[in-house]
Amino acid sequence: MPLMRNPLLAIFTEQRSALQRFLARRLGRHAGLAEDLTQEVWLRAAIAGQPVEAMRYPKSYLFRIASNLAIDHQRHVAHGVEQPLAEEVAAQAADLRPSPEDEAVQRGELRRLMQAVDRLPPRTREVFLLAKIQELSYVEIALRLGIARNTVMVHMTSALALLERHLQDDLQNDGAG
Repeated sequence: MPLMRNPLLAIFTEQRSALQRFLARRLGRHAGLAEDLTQEVWLRAAIAGQPVEAMRYPKSYLFRIASNLAIDHQRHVAHGVEQPLAEEVAAQAADLRPSPEDEAVQRGELRRLMQAVDRLPPRTREVFLLAKIQELSYVEIALRLGIARNTVMVHMTSALALLERHLQDDLQNDGAG
């Protein structure tokens, strides 16, 4: 498991499957609901902001939140606040996944973008990839590359302008061909 800065998040991540199974048992056959409520457990714990060091039993704390959420859900259903979604209604719901055609278009756009990135000058490309792929801050990039933060900003500005120009040129060439 990767090192996490938030100890409670580390415990939640470790217990996530067990929490989901616990909720599924409490809620019956609503596996999707158990998954949603498992995420809600983390939201509630994170919002509470109680430091894990102050908790005697952090794992039990997460399961108590899960239990309370299951009880709340059952109470809402009993009072008609929440209604379980019938299987046939759920089957008619819109599929939010992209269509095969949209996926093909997106793959083509990604390929064009990566080709444009490959055409950037080496240092500009390196700065761009560190910022956009590795999500490093400009200060972190400057330290890693041994350059000034302002130089990182110049490279990023240049990268974005060049990428825009390359992509526009590609579109015009595709339209002319």
